[in-house]
Amino acid sequence: MMESDVYRALLAIENVVETHIVYGEYDLAARIDFVDDNEMSKVLIGEFRKIPGVEQTETLIAVEV
Repeated sequence: MMESDVYRALLAIENVVETHIVYGEYDLAARIDFVDDNEMSKVLIGEFRKIPGVEQTETLIAVEV
C-alpha cells in the first residue's frame, strides 16, 4: 500500500512531529514544526514533494488565537 510507504517516509523527516492516515479527500495528514517560512519551504519542497507516491500537497498554517 503506497500510503504506508509515504507514511513511513514522512515520519523519517526530522521536522515531522505527527502523521496520520485519514479518510476523505486526502490520504495523509502530517504536522511539521519549523522555525521560519524558509525552513517550511525547504521541508515541503525539498523533502515532502520528493517522496515517491506524493502526488499533491496542501499546506495549512495553524496560528495561535
